[in-house]
Amino acid sequence: MAVYVDAAIWKWVGHRWCHLLADDTDELHRFAAQLGVKRSSYQGPPKTSAPHYDITGFERDRAVRLGAIECSREEIVAVFRRVRVPKGKIRP
Repeated sequence: MAVYVDAAIWKWVGHRWCHLLADDTDELHRFAAQLGVKRSSYQGPPKTSAPHYDITGFERDRAVRLGAIECSREEIVAVFRRVRVPKGKIRP
């Protein structure tokens, strides 16, 4: 199993952000906790179809040092599609 991060390119509230995903949701939560990311930052069903955390560029650097695999946009989209929960996102 592995944990993945894409490039921190999304600007919001003065930071650059990226996505942290994993092959397994439990592994994702363990890794996020190791980074010091609050569980309340988790994004997953029913709000979004793929379990993930949005993390800052600073957290991304630490994630890579801890073993997260750096991914291109195309690679992270492939991971997103692989881990998404069918019918996980509820539309209003």
